[in-house]
Amino acid sequence: MSRLHIKAGEKAYKIIKDGGFDFNAVSAYFGAAVGPRWLVASGFDLALLSQGLLGKRKPVNLIGSSAGAWRFAAWIQPQAVESYRKLISTYITVNYTRQDTPSTILEKFNRIINEYIENDALPFALNNKHYRLSVITARSRGLVASEKRLLQKSALAACYIMNFFNRDHLYHFADRVVFYNGSKPPSFCLQPQFRGRYVQINEVNFKYAVMASGAIPLVVAGVRNIFGAPRGVYRDGGLIDYHLSHQFAAGENELVLFFHHQERIIPGWLDKKIVRRAPDAQTLSNVVMVFPSQSFVERLPDGKVPDRDDFVNYIDNSSRRIENWNRAVELSAPLGEDFLELVASGRIREMVEKI
Repeated sequence: MSRLHIKAGEKAYKIIKDGGFDFNAVSAYFGAAVGPRWLVASGFDLALLSQGLLGKRKPVNLIGSSAGAWRFAAWIQPQAVESYRKLISTYITVNYTRQDTPSTILEKFNRIINEYIENDALPFALNNKHYRLSVITARSRGLVASEKRLLQKSALAACYIMNFFNRDHLYHFADRVVFYNGSKPPSFCLQPQFRGRYVQINEVNFKYAVMASGAIPLVVAGVRNIFGAPRGVYRDGGLIDYHLSHQFAAGENELVLFFHHQERIIPGWLDKKIVRRAPDAQTLSNVVMVFPSQSFVERLPDGKVPDRDDFVNYIDNSSRRIENWNRAVELSAPLGEDFLELVASGRIREMVEKI
């Protein structure tokens, strides 16, 4: 039984059925804000990265919020595979305790980022010939910017209620700010329906943007006043863009690759319990989504993909969490090779289903 499922939007499905999957047709690779769940994407990422399969003809946009941004920040480093492996190791082994506060957790995030991204490498990273990084963040508005837990929690509760009725209400509480590298913003930022701002990444704001994109509300302190961007408190990009909520394809017949940990795609962080909330068909039209099968997930420690609950469940036994997460990475290592075999053999045409 296959360890992978592959689903595609209407346009992508037709492209694959007609001629198979072509890595040169991929104009964007998207990484969602999934917390520790990104660890099951590690084998997929490393297979693509080590073989240099994306960005051969023209640079591919690596677009991510939170964990997705952290993954792709490694992709553009001069020693990308080594950087990515450092991220895996450091991310897994950082210890969290009951005494941690949002401020101390932000400090630990800073240590993770400094471990796998070297300051001296940033000029080379930002001139990568194959990849262009886009980091999605949320600039807090009103009391969402407060670091006082009760005030921030109250504001997020109001945000949840208003978002329940209409997703557009999110923008009363946070602004989307996309940090990008390249000569111009990625195509999705220039679409008429895009709401937000875009700011060029440079050597000064790079690490702050990546760190802010993972600053989970109520859990991690926000990142203040990022250089070159509008002043304010920046938090997890998943608040607005949790999984996938934009048409990222640069052209009509181009593809958006998306490795996900599950079948359901949730637009925003506050949409998790709103079953009806999903991206529209146009947003998904060019998407090729790869995700692990249920039989594979059941083989993982605790029978599930690593998630943020593990921090709580193993708060007094971090060695067990570390062991479980390392095992999940080990088991996920072949997923990339599985996908490459499906592409090379053409069997992807038989396996692909419509989203």
